[in-house]
Amino acid sequence: MRYLAILLLAPWLLILGWAYWAYPKSLPRTSGRRIFDFIMLLLAACAAVQSAVIGFEAATVPAPMGEFGPSSGAIWQQVLPALYGYGACLVVLLLAMLIRHLIWRPSKR
Repeated sequence: MRYLAILLLAPWLLILGWAYWAYPKSLPRTSGRRIFDFIMLLLAACAAVQSAVIGFEAATVPAPMGEFGPSSGAIWQQVLPALYGYGACLVVLLLAMLIRHLIWRPSKR
């Protein structure tokens, strides 16, 4: 159950990773840029998984209440890791996009 949230979020994170890899088309596609992109995508994936684990550990499950068992607060044990993982992935990709644009932006003539 620890990795369920990140598994459910994985398709969207893969789409974001593909969009980061493919765009913008105006930047030159050098081997240095591709290596940088690959490292940043790997870092984003690691940050997402690690943040999801931290989110899973941070979410507390309330004690059973009445005849319905655990209260509805137990859903946060899946929502919080998804939010943490998504946020961490986006932060890494946004920083990578800014750095990539600063390094490989087209020169103005």
